[in-house]
Amino acid sequence: MKNNLSDKIKHAKQQKGKLFCVFLTLGFPSLAATERLILSCEKSEVDILELGFPFSDPLADGPTIQYSSEQALKKHVNIRDGFRLVKNLRATGCRIPIIFFGYLNPIYAYGEKKFARDAREAGIDGLIVPDLPLEEEKAFHAECRRQNLQFVQLVAPTTADRRVKMLVQKSQGFIYYVSLRGVTGARKALPSDLKAHLTKLKSMTSKPVLAGFGVSTPEQARAISRMSDGVIVGSAVIEHLKHGIPAAERFIGKMVRAVHGV
Repeated sequence: MKNNLSDKIKHAKQQKGKLFCVFLTLGFPSLAATERLILSCEKSEVDILELGFPFSDPLADGPTIQYSSEQALKKHVNIRDGFRLVKNLRATGCRIPIIFFGYLNPIYAYGEKKFARDAREAGIDGLIVPDLPLEEEKAFHAECRRQNLQFVQLVAPTTADRRVKMLVQKSQGFIYYVSLRGVTGARKALPSDLKAHLTKLKSMTSKPVLAGFGVSTPEQARAISRMSDGVIVGSAVIEHLKHGIPAAERFIGKMVRAVHGV
């Protein structure tokens, strides 16, 4: 079964290129806006799209992404809306890798086996579930493997070395390095120990290491891309989106050029 994320990572390795991943909240400011932005991201040569499914009690989301989720939830945006949107995009020929970013509670309510099957049928390529430890819900992990859904693991600055080794080994697609202590949100400066952590992490795996959390400017994205295999940007995109879709599209374009070295 073809997986767009696997193909993209393989191509980036062959070309020795950097990966740029954009986070969007499903349904913010509307489902139509999300669909337009995903197509715009693909046209702008964004490498990976992280689609955040809104949830009322997030673990990792800072104020900006919480706000976008709250706005989407007020419009009753749900998992089925997300699957429908992705399926429609795939029907039009959209091939950007799409990763579901969400929490276990809505997956559990939907039905874990059904969720994995429907996600793959819709055209989703991978999952990031911050509140699901590797040791838990083994049946769900197994079902995701059967459906060829890449399960991306997060590594934080505070993660113990023994656990880092396990996460690196088990992560599929790439390693998501949480570049700061705390929740998501744009920051003015990068952590002083970021380079050391990324260097250590990259020495432990041949899988791409992408850094996210707190990246808010092209200058920061350019600097991080020199230390890592790629960059993930979310809150800063949402902040620009508050000023309209064109503002977000312009910002994404600048970030793409910064990461790709154009």
